[in-house]
Amino acid sequence: MPTSARVVVVPQDPGPLTVEQVTLPDPGPHQVVVRQYASGICHSQLHEMHRERQTPVILGHESTGIVLQTGSEVTHVEEGDTVLVTWVPRDVAGTTRATEGVALDLADGRQAVTSNVFTWADHTIADEQYVVKVSPDIDREVTCIIGCAVMTGAGAVENTAGVNAGDSVAIFGVGGVGLSAVVAAKALGADPIIAVDLDDDKLTFARQFGASHTINAGNENPVKAIRELTTREDRKAMSQQPVAGADFVFDCIGIKQTMEQIVPSARTGYFGAEPGGTAVLVGVPTTPVELNAIDVLVNEKKFIGSIGGSCSPDRDFPKYLRWFDEGKLDLNALVTERFSIDQINEATTALEEGQISGRAILVFDHD
Repeated sequence: MPTSARVVVVPQDPGPLTVEQVTLPDPGPHQVVVRQYASGICHSQLHEMHRERQTPVILGHESTGIVLQTGSEVTHVEEGDTVLVTWVPRDVAGTTRATEGVALDLADGRQAVTSNVFTWADHTIADEQYVVKVSPDIDREVTCIIGCAVMTGAGAVENTAGVNAGDSVAIFGVGGVGLSAVVAAKALGADPIIAVDLDDDKLTFARQFGASHTINAGNENPVKAIRELTTREDRKAMSQQPVAGADFVFDCIGIKQTMEQIVPSARTGYFGAEPGGTAVLVGVPTTPVELNAIDVLVNEKKFIGSIGGSCSPDRDFPKYLRWFDEGKLDLNALVTERFSIDQINEATTALEEGQISGRAILVFDHD
């Protein structure tokens, strides 16, 4: 039977977000209807809010919930299962089927659309590829950020970069994604772990999650500071200068300035012995970037991207839940703000103005 839902809608024309009552259709063969407990509020969705649109849009891409209905072809979850909703297909290798999209009919006759999932809603409907079954005993609120923030930051460190014990790591931007990267670097035994940000409070917070050094990029040149912290006097680059720079540098922001800082912050090559370091773009870029090609060439550096932490949710989500249970991933500390669905404009404004130190979430009231 159809399901009534309260859903955040981004209007076609610029203006405040609205919360609208809609009716979710019965699930198609490969769809799942989920009553949601909580949803993360991701910085990347600010970019989507500011883009030109041809139709209203529905957003959100990480949540926790319980399955209400399943389509006829869905076999991995059933009614009553606890699940995480995410925007990365849970089992790409296991299917060649195209995922089913979603469009919701609004009261004014228009439709609101999403590229794959929407979780800024007390109920959602999604293709089963975006729904991951988990233990019913999980924390129903803070674990909602595993579906984007945690997997994006932690996955970039572990899956994309392949950081090992003893590797040096620098992380630009320590919001929810960057802090998750810090956690993963700590869990994998990286040393040093250097956090870079413009906010002293966020940098202090990053030490709580495992950062060994912090750099306020508003007060000092972060490239110079990283190189000073990682200089190896016993090794020489092609220039005959000491090797310097972090083995892996992550940009969890994606603005022009940070994208252009991560390559020079990466380690120079040990001439004739080993290549240079790797710069990893994690944040969603909004501008073109210019790189020093000579630095990349001579020092054999790499500049690579990481989308969704190169994660496979079926494989990685149980691991991150285990890290939470073992105390390696303090989601209770990482979630720093909670909002109701009716406070969505307040929440997105706070995020845009840099007032969220960790991750903000929406908590849905089903009383």
